[in-house]
Formats: sequence, C-alpha cells, structure tokens
Amino acid sequence: MFIGENPIHIKVENKNDIAKLVLMPGDPLRAKYIAENFLEDAKEVTSVRNMLGFTGKYKGVEVTVMGSGMGMPSMGIYSFELFHFFDVKRIIRIGTCGVVSPEVKVPELILANKIFSESTYAFAFNGYTKNTVDCNERLNSIIKMSAKELGIKLHEGAFLTTDVFGPYVDIDAILNRVPKNIDLLAEEMEGFALIHTANYFSREAAVIATAVDSKFSETVLSIEEREQSLNDMIKLALESVIK
Repeated sequence: MFIGENPIHIKVENKNDIAKLVLMPGDPLRAKYIAENFLEDAKEVTSVRNMLGFTGKYKGVEVTVMGSGMGMPSMGIYSFELFHFFDVKRIIRIGTCGVVSPEVKVPELILANKIFSESTYAFAFNGYTKNTVDCNERLNSIIKMSAKELGIKLHEGAFLTTDVFGPYVDIDAILNRVPKNIDLLAEEMEGFALIHTANYFSREAAVIATAVDSKFSETVLSIEEREQSLNDMIKLALESVIK
C-alpha cells in the first residue's frame, strides 16, 4: 500500500488546522453554512477540488466541518485522510436520506446503528467480506442523550448505503435483496464507507440523516421546513461531537 507522507485531497497550512472532532455534510456549501452560522472564529482551512473545510469553535471546543462529497469513494477518501493524516478521533456524518419504513416521517431525524451495503468498497479497502458494519455504540449513546436533552425526536435503526441514487433506480429491487432480519429505516450513499473506515482505524464515527423523502408519503418539504430540520440535525451533531 502506498500512502505517502501527506494527504492528496486535503491541503492545510498546518496539520493542527484540522480539529480532532469533525462534522461531515455531503455538500461543501453546507459545511460553509454551518461554519458561518454555528461556529465561532471559523476559518477556511482547505479547499482542494472545492471540497471546503472550516475550523472554528463550538461552545469553546475546536471543531472542523468539511464536505464529504457524494458516494462511498468520495467519503472513503476524505474520512481516510482525516483519520490517517490528521489523527481525527471522531466524525459525525450529517446528511439526508430516503425513508424506506412507514415508521419514519419526513422530516424526522434518524441515527444509524447498523449499515448494510452490496458495495465492494470494504472488500477493496481491506478484504472485509461482510455486507454490514456496526456503528459505534458509545458515540450513538451520546447522540441519543443529546437528542433527549434538546427535545429532538430521533429514530435509530439500520441504514442501506447504495452505489446509486435511490430515486433514479428500482430501489425496491435492491431492498428485496437485503436480508429479512435487517429492519431498514433509510437509504443513502455514504454511511457504510465512513463507518467501515472508522472501524478500521478504531475511531468513533456516526451517521445522522434527515428524512427528505419517503416511499410511504407524498410530503414535499418547503425551503423553510428543510432548513429547520437540517438545523436541528446540525445542532444535535455539534452538541454530541464535543461531549
């Protein structure tokens, strides 16, 4: 394996510019939004390929917020570099998802406790042959406690991570291949890669997602409703990552 001494996709003036606690939305502009609206003394620390990263303070604790891009390869690259080159201790993904269970309503929040994927990402990475990865119980417990303190409704359950964007394919065909003993709540495109990479490095990671569409509902969020639900998720992640 060739790794080299420096990351290829993250460029900072000083390695200490990346905090040990990281939030990762998929969209780099959402990272900018979080930095501008939730962090104090935030500064842009990396912008390679316009994958923006910012470091500032939340309640006096240094936090980095950085985009992951879309899909497992992109998440895999950035999470690997954060863990390996910057010794990041904890990453919380904050994204959006499609709901595949009537239990969850749009725009509620969901916390992954297990993630299933048909992807070969983990096998290519280090020969891992299972289709499921388990999320970090300690960090999940912190997130659940924070949600209770904030009065935010939070579902917890299994996620499906796909290599394709659910609305553009026959998602039911994929769902039908998932083992029946896995009770899925949501589908998205990045979580499996983050959790597998974190587990490889023995670091903490979690996946929180806002339900933005559901196969059981015709609900379409207004701009204001989407912003509020995303803000709740951001605040929950920030409160949790610093504990």
